[in-house]
Amino acid sequence: MYLNTHSYFSFKYGVMSIDTLLQEAKSRDISAFALTDINSTAGCLKFVRDAAKHDISPILGVDFRNGTKQQFVAIAQNNAGFQEINIFLSKHLHHGTEIPSQAPAFENVYVIYPFLSCLTHRLLAHEYIGVSPREILKVPFSKWKDHLKKLVLFPTVTFRDKRDFNIHRLLRAIDNNTLLSKLPKQEEGSPSDLIYSKSELLNIYENNTQLIENTEKIIASCHIHFEFGDQYPHKNLKTYTGSDKEDYKLIRRKCLEGMSYRYPNSNYKIYKRLATELQIVRQKRFISYFLVNWDIIDYALKKGYFYVGRGSGANSIMAYLLRITDVDPIELDLYFERFINLYRKNPPDFDIDFSWRDRDDITRYIFEKFSYDRVCLLATYNTFKFKAAVRELGKVCGLPPHEISLLSAIDRDHLEVAIKKYDGLARSVLKYAFLMHGIPSHLSVHASGIIISEQPIYHYTATSMPPKGFPITHFDMVEAEDAGLFKFDILSQRGLSKIKDALEIIKYNNPNDSEIDIHDTKKNFADSKVKSLLRNGRAIGCFYVESPAMRMLLKKLHADNYLGLVAASSVIRPGVAKSGMMREYILRFRIPERRNDAHPILADLMPETYGVMVYQEDVIKVAHYFAGLTLGESDRLRRGMSGKYRSRDEFKEVEKQFFISCKKMGHSEKLTNDIWYQIMSFAGYAFAKGHSASYAIESYQCLYLKAHYPLEYLVGVINNGGGFYGIDLYIHEARMHDAKIEAPCINTSQNESIIKGKTIYLGFHTVNEIEAQTIIEVLNKREDHGPFRSLEHFTDSVNISLEQLKILIRVGAFKTIEPNKKKLLWHAHLLLSKDSKYAAPTLFQTRAKKYKLPTLYYDPREDGFDEMEILHFPLKDPFGLIKEYSRDNIILAHEMAKHKNQLVTMLGYMVTRKQTKTSDSKNMSFGTFIDEAGDFIDTVHFPPSLRQYPFRGKGVYEIKGKLVEEFDFMSVEVVSLIKIHYVNMDDLEPLAERSDQVVIRA
Repeated sequence: MYLNTHSYFSFKYGVMSIDTLLQEAKSRDISAFALTDINSTAGCLKFVRDAAKHDISPILGVDFRNGTKQQFVAIAQNNAGFQEINIFLSKHLHHGTEIPSQAPAFENVYVIYPFLSCLTHRLLAHEYIGVSPREILKVPFSKWKDHLKKLVLFPTVTFRDKRDFNIHRLLRAIDNNTLLSKLPKQEEGSPSDLIYSKSELLNIYENNTQLIENTEKIIASCHIHFEFGDQYPHKNLKTYTGSDKEDYKLIRRKCLEGMSYRYPNSNYKIYKRLATELQIVRQKRFISYFLVNWDIIDYALKKGYFYVGRGSGANSIMAYLLRITDVDPIELDLYFERFINLYRKNPPDFDIDFSWRDRDDITRYIFEKFSYDRVCLLATYNTFKFKAAVRELGKVCGLPPHEISLLSAIDRDHLEVAIKKYDGLARSVLKYAFLMHGIPSHLSVHASGIIISEQPIYHYTATSMPPKGFPITHFDMVEAEDAGLFKFDILSQRGLSKIKDALEIIKYNNPNDSEIDIHDTKKNFADSKVKSLLRNGRAIGCFYVESPAMRMLLKKLHADNYLGLVAASSVIRPGVAKSGMMREYILRFRIPERRNDAHPILADLMPETYGVMVYQEDVIKVAHYFAGLTLGESDRLRRGMSGKYRSRDEFKEVEKQFFISCKKMGHSEKLTNDIWYQIMSFAGYAFAKGHSASYAIESYQCLYLKAHYPLEYLVGVINNGGGFYGIDLYIHEARMHDAKIEAPCINTSQNESIIKGKTIYLGFHTVNEIEAQTIIEVLNKREDHGPFRSLEHFTDSVNISLEQLKILIRVGAFKTIEPNKKKLLWHAHLLLSKDSKYAAPTLFQTRAKKYKLPTLYYDPREDGFDEMEILHFPLKDPFGLIKEYSRDNIILAHEMAKHKNQLVTMLGYMVTRKQTKTSDSKNMSFGTFIDEAGDFIDTVHFPPSLRQYPFRGKGVYEIKGKLVEEFDFMSVEVVSLIKIHYVNMDDLEPLAERSDQVVIRA
């Protein structure tokens, strides 16, 4: 009976989830209804999939509106009609045009106009007028009284009750960016847009049997069908060449062509593995998926783009031969069944990283190669989170900013206690923020997912056009996979740009050196300098291995080989650490006797990791060989580990089967629970072994460059925005490798940082608040007219404002012309009027005037404070900027081992901190500092210490605490942490500089 029903996918309008909507309908004896979200098809696939569980016949449509003004509702008679609706909606969403008052000439769609529409055309056969409950009494007095066959029941369903309506009003206020008290009534739905039971609805329309019959006829004639579940083949592009036979010939030929590059000394084992994979992939009809990935890589290679292929796909020799990945599955004995097996229903998983500069071109190529009507970016749902909802509701309710800040600091888990402290508006804000948590706010673009469908994408969804410039679906990856559409992951990564840029920098700074083959992985693995960096955790700037946690793990493991790094790349993941298995792995790695603690079956299954589950495929191994599940059940268990699938009925069934099967296998209940806990705690986060191996290869490429060309590599890191840390740490690291660091210079620097010998000239990109146009002006004029000879020459040549000029002077950009910045600032004020925004370049030199400047005072520390303000970090020693501080009894990082288990005092410049929670949910932190010798100090801040001595931002701290050591890794358990004040500028003891006459052209 319902032809106009809204879920919360009517963004910032609807409030009910699809599940809630179905449950409410079922409880009210409604056996069929249409989901017609406002200008959105985001809930359609989920609605069709889940409707069957509630014995409800799903109907799909769209409520077409301009803002909140309803133009008409379109109801799909069948899948072809749904595609028509999607095409029409997409056209308007892409171009931002208004929905017309008259629907187009649909062929498989019913159109329902609101009762008060001002129609200018005769209704067509498929068009009707909808009559809402509040309009039913107007029918006998309307122009439609003699056309009852064209009228249908048209109650709008948006709410269950008054609370839903209140949430709706808050959403509308947020959407309109207005106070709730000022929200126009026309921006709201009607409070009567409730969901009634079938009997209530029939009672409302009891005297209008013709309308009831018309509505029932429409409902009965609408049929939508999509295939969901593993029993159906995937819906991705079926063939690459147009023929299964030709696809197989092509992929076999390409694999054999890759054999000489990958395996110059190939053997029977390699060919057998290839034959096995080809047979399984052909049988599963996944060849086109491989060929699409090969095509993308082939294009990237021709364009000279750097990339890394990873994911479980790295377990495949086909992927290695096709150059989709650089991981040798034979060398690593990678578990092919993790990647693909006869029981696996979904296509293989490839993640391909490109440089952030190249990814957009790759995306464009995919759309053009495989057709815009079959390619689409995946969407994600941006949902309201509790704290964000508190802030939004605080604003629309008119709360003052300080109160909003207090409320938004409340943790959702402790809301029940907190809410008792407040009353009035504050209590309402907290209450409704809790209710709004999880409601979708708007669509966003998935970080990497691209769909290439066999059928036009409009068969499944309408599309929107975000600023990115490529269309996105209205559903996310979960709904896509349910419908058999599996994404291609095309990601962006700055680490690849660091490698590419570093190689170019090495060429120009070391022109006589031989060219580096960065893809020669065997050479990288064996390099002694690389091994030393790994073993000692000196990998700052290197992809994935530079974080404090990874530095700690590498030092504890003394890992200096490829396999050790592969394991470390996965064992560091949150789940393994949470389960306690990271510590157990370290213990078994360092203490061989501990390896005997492993269960014999687990030790046999995972000998490389001493019986500890480290990789995703370990879940499959354990489920299959330890618990006795089939490979299909094991793979469903592995997939179900991710949070987005864990609540699914199919996962619950496999979980239940795991325990039943373990009991049959004779495992004790305690052992089964222990193993299950490990699986549950780590598998959602752990990497596949091939994925870890791909990361390790990229890490080795970075490590090789860092080991042999540290300065050039670090310039590449700086030019790509740093890495795990801010660029100040990489500048410090360059200084530790004997670099001379120069501030941006108007006569030497480029937009990006450059290196000449061992001197690094920071680029103008490091200067905050400098305008892009200013940088372009400086570089262009220098290119055209040569170096700037004086400040006057600069202002005569460059179109620049006084404020921009002052920034360049204060950062030291004119140091080669005049080292005294104060004198330059005087000059600048005399040259440029504060009232005129820009200095206008002049054609002719003007007569010079002479000005006598006062005596100027200078302290070198002033440069540091200028740099902190403009660059956000000092270029020189930050310890030289603090107030007088006694170094008596201060120890340095390299002395820590001598003072193990003692209370010590250290001095450290804060680099970064990581916040975390204890097992009882109390706040604690880990800190990273640099001492005066430039070495790292790692700190642990337990809750009592952190409460009493919190971090207070960047700066130099006095650190007091106990030195503890675990497996050769030293850290400080902090007792007190006190930030040391910088010297006050007024307290500086300046050096007087004589100022000669200043000559300024009038």
